[in-house]
Amino acid sequence: MSTTSQPPPAGAIHPEAIERYLRERVSRHVRLLALNPFGTDDALGLKAHGYGRPLLVRWEEQSEEGPLIKHAVLHTMGPDRYGHDRRADRIAALAEAAVDYRAIPHHVRPLGVGTFDGRGELVPLPPGEPWLLTEYVEGRTYAVDLDAIAARTIAPTHDIERAITLADYLAMLHAQPKKPIDHTRHVRDTLGSGEGIFGIADGWPTEHPVTDPERLMRIEQQVVAWRWRLKANAHRARRIHGDFHPFNILFREGNDFSVLDASRRVAGDPADDVTCLAVNYLFFALRARGAFKGALRDLWHAFWERYLEASGDMKLLELVAPWFTWRVLVVASPAWYPDVPDAARLRLLDFVEGLLAGAPFDPFTIGDLS
Repeated sequence: MSTTSQPPPAGAIHPEAIERYLRERVSRHVRLLALNPFGTDDALGLKAHGYGRPLLVRWEEQSEEGPLIKHAVLHTMGPDRYGHDRRADRIAALAEAAVDYRAIPHHVRPLGVGTFDGRGELVPLPPGEPWLLTEYVEGRTYAVDLDAIAARTIAPTHDIERAITLADYLAMLHAQPKKPIDHTRHVRDTLGSGEGIFGIADGWPTEHPVTDPERLMRIEQQVVAWRWRLKANAHRARRIHGDFHPFNILFREGNDFSVLDASRRVAGDPADDVTCLAVNYLFFALRARGAFKGALRDLWHAFWERYLEASGDMKLLELVAPWFTWRVLVVASPAWYPDVPDAARLRLLDFVEGLLAGAPFDPFTIGDLS
């Protein structure tokens, strides 16, 4: 079998790459004989294949006793709508399989796990925990601003300007369309993932003065009903930040800022980002004043007015209930914010339960929640 320095077609599993991998990892005296999809009987079997179907790999290997014929199975995954639409999903599934296959008796043993690089070469994935290194930027979290003005009656001009700056940023971000599958995945993860509503609810104490398992169960049941309403709006898929809360926003002088920890493949419903920030105007005010009054209400109004004007997305107002619910379950949670007055937790939960039950949402006529 000849080798070549030319890269294989994009997205293809190339026989030459398989042979190079076996020579590097098994023996330098390997000759690939066949690469066959299961269910076929291709005698040659030395052509490129796509991802998603197991391939039977057959090769000849020299030993002291002479040539040996050996076999292995190459597993790959293609994107699908069942939680494997992202590359990270597929990497996670196969990396976990490599661990799980060793965990029980009589299971076929994994021989390696890795990725295909841009040239189609097989790159082994080493054992151990992943890591991420990012740049460092100066700045002060926006949460410090909100905490500092929470007790004030009127918002300073520069704080109004910052709220408007953030609204403009989100409107710009949300102007870029994404695929409907991104919205569907975003909604599903918001409800059922470990970081979503179900996971956050699992983190609440089983006994707490504000809520109990029965109340959390009712909230979960209501958001499941909302899921089907949101599914009909998959055309709303846009570029998003995915975790746009005040601790992920760093301000420097004036309105110069950076953002941290973008999440959820930066694709989904704009209502996520908008409610993620807006709920903190409510939260910081209720925590400090016991009612939604004062300077933070000014920021709330400035933010909503500018975002709706800049984005033109009035439909968002009809769909905020499950997104507000997710974020309220975080900020009202004793696990995340143990020092918040229970009265504030109760008002936030009452607020989202009203929205889930169908109460209309108008950011400019919202009560004080006291």
